[in-house]
Parts: sequence; C-alpha cells; structure tokens
Amino acid sequence: MMSIQKFEDLIAWQKAQDIAIDIYAIFVDSRDWSFKDQICRAAVSISNNIAEGFDRQSNKEFIRFLYISLGSASEVKSMLYLAKKLGYLDDTAFQKHYEQSVEIAKVITGLIKSLKLKTDY
Repeated sequence: MMSIQKFEDLIAWQKAQDIAIDIYAIFVDSRDWSFKDQICRAAVSISNNIAEGFDRQSNKEFIRFLYISLGSASEVKSMLYLAKKLGYLDDTAFQKHYEQSVEIAKVITGLIKSLKLKTDY
C-alpha cells in the first residue's frame, strides 16, 4: 500500500472541505453575523487542523491536531442543532449536514486509531 504523501489525499480532509463549503453556502446571506462566523470558523477548522497536523511530520503531533479537528466537527454538530432551533435550517438540511459531520468524525476517528497503531505512547 502506498502511503499518503500530501494532506489533500486524505478522505477526512476532502470531506471536511466539503462541509465547510456547504456551511458557507448555507449561511452566506445570514444576518446573524456572530452565529455565521462561529459555525463557518468551526467548519473551516476541521480541514485546517487536519492539514496542519499532517504537515507536522510526526504521528504524535498529527494525532493531536486530529483531536482538535474532531472537536471542531463536534462544534459544527452543536451549531447545527442551534441553527435548526433558531429556524436557520429546516429538518432536511439539518439531517444532511448533521450526518455529514458524523461521517467526518468517523473518518477522523479511524485515522487516529490507525496512527495510534504506528505510534508509541
């Protein structure tokens, strides 16, 4: 199996970019600036932390950044609940993006587990 050479090849990073684009598109016209800023920053943070951790060239550091990325995915999930309760998202949009964030969290968790097998703690 060929090892991944750049963060852009990671499925977790690709999926994280997708959700960030979706979140930006949903809230582009939102006048709730603080809410929009918070959910967009959290969504972008997922892929940015994957990228930053990957380029640290250390499994331990990469794992640390993946946990930060996982936290940002949880923040997006929490914000999606708020968006639904505030009427910014309907049930269908909520469900789609919630499932998207759950999938990203699963992929990140799988990546963490595989890296832990290769790393001494």
